[in-house]
Amino acid sequence: MTAAAAARYHLAPGGRIAGTLTVPGDKSISHRALMLGALAQGVTHISGFLAGEDCLATARALQALGVRIEWPGTGEVRVHGAGARGLTASGVPLDMGNAGTAMRLMMGVLAAEPFESTLVGDDSLMRRPMERVAVPLRLMGAEILTQDGHAPVRMRGTRALRALEYALPVASAQVKSAILLAALRAHGCTRLTEPAPSRDHTERMLRTFGVQVRQSGATISLEGGQPLKAAPLEVPADFSSAAFFIVAACLAAKEPVLIRNVGINPTRTGLLEILRAMGADIRVHAPAVQASEPRADLEVRMSGLRGIEVPEALVPLSIDEFPVLFVAAACASGETLVRGAQELRVKESDRLAAMAAGLTVLGIENRLLPDGLWLRGATSFSGGTIDSRGDHRIAMAFAVAALRAREPLEILDVANVATSFPGFLDTAQAAGLQIRLA
Repeated sequence: MTAAAAARYHLAPGGRIAGTLTVPGDKSISHRALMLGALAQGVTHISGFLAGEDCLATARALQALGVRIEWPGTGEVRVHGAGARGLTASGVPLDMGNAGTAMRLMMGVLAAEPFESTLVGDDSLMRRPMERVAVPLRLMGAEILTQDGHAPVRMRGTRALRALEYALPVASAQVKSAILLAALRAHGCTRLTEPAPSRDHTERMLRTFGVQVRQSGATISLEGGQPLKAAPLEVPADFSSAAFFIVAACLAAKEPVLIRNVGINPTRTGLLEILRAMGADIRVHAPAVQASEPRADLEVRMSGLRGIEVPEALVPLSIDEFPVLFVAAACASGETLVRGAQELRVKESDRLAAMAAGLTVLGIENRLLPDGLWLRGATSFSGGTIDSRGDHRIAMAFAVAALRAREPLEILDVANVATSFPGFLDTAQAAGLQIRLA
């Protein structure tokens, strides 16, 4: 076992949550800000940037492609745009670490570059599916090879990239974004049709950079050849990171908990609708829109939750929040059923299987389904040792579960928490979780 894999959390049972909290910048937006800034004309100033390992992998890859990036202060980034044709070949494979978003979106960036590139990552990322992005990019003219559908991804783009009309087989912001990034430099108008709404950060940010993106119903259109013009970007706090403390406050707030400047993009906040349907008291204060992204302060009070059947329409809008949602459901009265969430099988881990296994350790009655999970909540549960499977969201979700445990919890393999939430331990301790790293 490596030293990183040996990192673990120890949590005392119980506790109460309180205070005003700030969580790091949005990971999805930070990735996109770097990439669009790299393709733009001029210097893009980013504030609130998430300096987690995933986003730093994107920055290093862009630097290897010839992009100049400066770090003037904490959370501050200056990206000197290379323009539409300014990237240069890297002499080494581009290591995307644990970042699936980075690898898939970078495939779209490189689809119009007439040089060879190889994308690799850590063991977890090398097991994740890449053909879902490779297929439409090949239709546009890029040459892409995967290994049994996974990384390493070897590709050569083309300046003769063709526009595409494509119906996405599943709702996926990563696939959609990769195609849109390629479409920027394709000949003609690309049209994408989604089977259900997915995160729209890319479309919003493209408009901030001066690109016309049209939407008609479920179809998105983008005319190739439009230049990107550098723009200042302020990244809101990451809703997916805030989700752990939203649920923690629902379970154990001794007074209202306020989480500041959280991104509330409606394609990301399905969790709020689900928790409210379960009886959560969550209030939105000071809503505003900056750099095309809505944000607000969230006030959360301790709430008696009840189990529900989660509407499948909300699944794509809350896909990253399901690990901690399952913890909320484990503390709710009655049964909760989630279906249509097969995408959780191909995240950093098989999140359905990982959560089912961990909930079983805690004594929560559950049944793993091919596309979801059924479980029956309890007022409290036992402790034990949880295998996070190296998945940051599994680790943080079970840290929240300690609030309702009767016995200590040990969570294994937590080093990857730094990929999305550097400083989680400090924030959790400040909020009231009795957690330490061993």
